[in-house]
Amino acid sequence: MDEPRILLTGVVFGESPRWHAGRLWFSDWGAREVVTVDLDGHRDVVQRMPVFPFSLDWLPDGRLLIVSSELQRREPDGSLVTHADLSRLGPAWNEIVVDGRGNAYVNRAGFDLMSGAEPASGTIALATPDGAAREVADGVWFPNGMAVTPDNSTLIVAESYRSRLTAFDIGPSGDLSNRRVWADLGTDVPDGICLDAEGAIWYADVPNRHCVRVREGGEVLQTITADRGCFSCALGGPDGRTLFIVATEWRGPEAMLQGEPTGQVLAVEVSAGHAGHP
Repeated sequence: MDEPRILLTGVVFGESPRWHAGRLWFSDWGAREVVTVDLDGHRDVVQRMPVFPFSLDWLPDGRLLIVSSELQRREPDGSLVTHADLSRLGPAWNEIVVDGRGNAYVNRAGFDLMSGAEPASGTIALATPDGAAREVADGVWFPNGMAVTPDNSTLIVAESYRSRLTAFDIGPSGDLSNRRVWADLGTDVPDGICLDAEGAIWYADVPNRHCVRVREGGEVLQTITADRGCFSCALGGPDGRTLFIVATEWRGPEAMLQGEPTGQVLAVEVSAGHAGHP
């Protein structure tokens, strides 16, 4: 079994890793920072955020989008401006993926995990490049990581509370249709995901402390284990064949930001490189 190396320690609570411009970017929810790290483990803080959660991706022109309580865009001078108003569609947005046309898909759980609320299904919204926003899917059970295929035709979302990856066709206007199970994952709990050049998905799993590569239909191709919960993963590096994993000891929602930081960024070389979005 492949053994990941530790690239970075001292992370409070890492999420939303993305390879961009020669560095790994990720959200440290606990420190409320957008962080970058290079392949030698050198760390920089790019943006500080007032609240969490927050996740990130890029528009085709290279401007950073950050989704949290709203969808914001980072301008070249470093300022944050509103990219799309999500307020009428609900609070507490979780994950984001931007396709090759500049359409941003964002999702929300539909209930307040931190307060111990009863689970309810969540939604996916679309923010178009002109800043318009609308709901494009509902009935998604704790939507987490999302990926878009290289041809912009398919959105795949991890449904953590249904142990599955779910796919949608993406229409010309960005609307979603033809919902279907892309892979049934048995007892696994998918969180963040990424797509590789052979059409397989890597998904991170917190309670089972691993990242798994799976083919459409559910065939498991590879498993990488860790000693703590794996919250998300991303392919990157110079050839796109390094799998980066953000991992943290999970103490439950009430204690997720308490105690000494246990978050790490792990890296392991894999056979197939990055594809699609993010």
